[in-house]
Amino acid sequence: MKVITSVAGMKSLARHWKKEGKSIGFVPTMGYLHEGHLSLVRESKKRTDVTVVSIFVNPAQFGPQEDFKKYPRDLEKDSAYLEKGGVDCLFYPDAAEIYPPGYRTYVEVHGLQDRLCGKSRPGHFRGVVTVILKLFDIVGPDRAFFGAKDAQQVLIIEKMAADLDLGTEVVTCPLVRGPDGLALSSRNAYLSSEEKKAALVLSRSLRWAERAISAGERDAAKVIAGIRSLIEAEPLARVDYVEAVDPVDLDPVAEVRGDVLIALAVFIRSTRLIDNVRLHV
Repeated sequence: MKVITSVAGMKSLARHWKKEGKSIGFVPTMGYLHEGHLSLVRESKKRTDVTVVSIFVNPAQFGPQEDFKKYPRDLEKDSAYLEKGGVDCLFYPDAAEIYPPGYRTYVEVHGLQDRLCGKSRPGHFRGVVTVILKLFDIVGPDRAFFGAKDAQQVLIIEKMAADLDLGTEVVTCPLVRGPDGLALSSRNAYLSSEEKKAALVLSRSLRWAERAISAGERDAAKVIAGIRSLIEAEPLARVDYVEAVDPVDLDPVAEVRGDVLIALAVFIRSTRLIDNVRLHV
């Protein structure tokens, strides 16, 4: 596995691969990898000739009171995972490579970035879209792979790629859960054993919603209220949001019909976790 830390080096390798006629798969990450990330790597290896994984904890997507400095990092462990997984290249730039002195250009996707997570994390998706656009330009992927846990993020990146005619296919891969049902996330590392147990309320409330809808409930407000009630019964949990939305434009829905995304964000003490389920009724 090649390890590249410079933008120029990554662009040079990508040009070399393209001259050889190879398709490039790309998995952008912030590191502290888990099985969810590795599932994206496996999909990339199935669908492309070479796979690049980036590890970059992007300062532009963290708010001033958020966890940028304490975000979990373990490059040695991550590198071993990726090498074992057959990754062709790890791109590991520092912040000065991505945002050199004097940097002042940012990208926004209006109408999508200020909903759901964007309401409580202003500027977050501006930072996400900007770094993904830069990474797409540097790596030049034919396909880029993202997890469905970050449903809003994937939708925004798809829109950005389409609007800017990037020529990169954005591939959404299934959400990966642990045996207990908790959606895998690097931030799970913050949780104590007590908090991990409390965090199961996220997936448990979504399963309740699925059962209620399967039993005929179509009133989105009642579904949301039921989810909130279950979460609020957990002493360590605090709801950021629970919403039922159209998965294409993120508009709230009154009725659970057709394709619906039920998304939530919950604080377990100080750790903010997200989860969702997409339904077709």
